[in-house]
Amino acid sequence: MNSGSLAGQIDALVCVKPGELRVEARPAPQCGVGEVLVRPLCVGICGTDYHIFEGKHPYLKYPRVMGHELAVEVVEVPGGSRLRQGEIYVVNPYLSCGVCIACRSGKPNCCVSISVLGVHQDGGMTTLFSLPEQNLVRAEGLSADQCAAVEFLAIGAHSVRRAAVSKDERVLVVGAGPIGLGVALFAGLSGGRVTMMDLDAERLNVAHDTLGVDGVVAGENSTAAIEEKTGGEGYGVVFDATGNVGSIEDGFDFVAPGGRYALVSVVKESITFRDPDFHRKEMSVLGCRNATLADFERVIDSIRNGRVPIDCLITHRTTLRDAVRDIPLWATRKNGLIKALILAS
Repeated sequence: MNSGSLAGQIDALVCVKPGELRVEARPAPQCGVGEVLVRPLCVGICGTDYHIFEGKHPYLKYPRVMGHELAVEVVEVPGGSRLRQGEIYVVNPYLSCGVCIACRSGKPNCCVSISVLGVHQDGGMTTLFSLPEQNLVRAEGLSADQCAAVEFLAIGAHSVRRAAVSKDERVLVVGAGPIGLGVALFAGLSGGRVTMMDLDAERLNVAHDTLGVDGVVAGENSTAAIEEKTGGEGYGVVFDATGNVGSIEDGFDFVAPGGRYALVSVVKESITFRDPDFHRKEMSVLGCRNATLADFERVIDSIRNGRVPIDCLITHRTTLRDAVRDIPLWATRKNGLIKALILAS
């Protein structure tokens, strides 16, 4: 198949400005050098997408086609490609330069000129788009639903790897949204003894019943509950996945002496902490950004081996056109919502 046979228009879900979504007709994409043409089959709706809709994302210009949690079908490939037309792939949405100091150090996830699909450039909430061949990840044996879940789980897997969670280590994950649940899942798979904290009792129940975390803590009176659970010692590793400044700042108190504090979520505001406590504990604070190919591969392998309860994490579904109605609704009504997918219509 060549690009000419796809001439015409496609549909794209566009966030025109904060609070305004619409489906627009756009010219069909053409493949550049080294690019492949793909058809999104499933697109996960991420906290990032809700933040873009709400005008809370710190690195975004409007209008924007969102969508970076992607399962795609290959439509057109260049000659000599390793890819196969008609096969389903996971998309690594982090487009890196390959030559900067971060890329040369094996950290393309924090490339100095990184472009993230759906954030810095238009993403996958569309009926057809093109992207570099190197950003497609083979996931043989996985369904489209499973492929669409890989990216958000890779965020958690990367954070756990960066924090070097060890067997039997006491771990606290603050925030039981999809990213926090992914952190808890992979912290547990790494041997950690995981406690989750959140204000949402329903999500804590999912964490306990589905992911098998060791304990849960409701947000109220959390300090007293943590002191009781840890005998006043705190946690060897604390992860924050809330995107809330107050929660991030409170988390410093939960880290044990010599422990690590991994910040998974991103906020616009400055974060403050008490320096005497920070030094007294000789605490390490880690920024966790995006994920690498190794993290994608770990997630794919874990799903393939039945270690990830995907069916319990995907709770809502919609279409590209119905997402104009559903994204604003789900941005404010979280009851029962863990992960929503936009399906190809």
